[in-house]
Amino acid sequence: MAVRVQLTYDMGKELGESLIEIEGARFVKDVVRLTRERFASGSGSFDTLSRVTAIALNGVLINYRKGMKTPVADGDTVAFVKAAAGG
Repeated sequence: MAVRVQLTYDMGKELGESLIEIEGARFVKDVVRLTRERFASGSGSFDTLSRVTAIALNGVLINYRKGMKTPVADGDTVAFVKAAAGG
């Protein structure tokens, strides 16, 4: 089972790719954990970059679903969405 993960620009710049595939995730929390593992261990860059992001599953923010316990299915897209302000 593969889930596509769309990264923010800054995350993609750190990893060298903006779209990755994750295997074996059952819930959004698994996707986050497996994505974190792709970043250099001990660098803390994932935690820093993800601090200002929201997470969406197939275009819907997970806080409108079951949060990190939201189940994922084969072919789903989990996106890290960078917070933005405007006026």
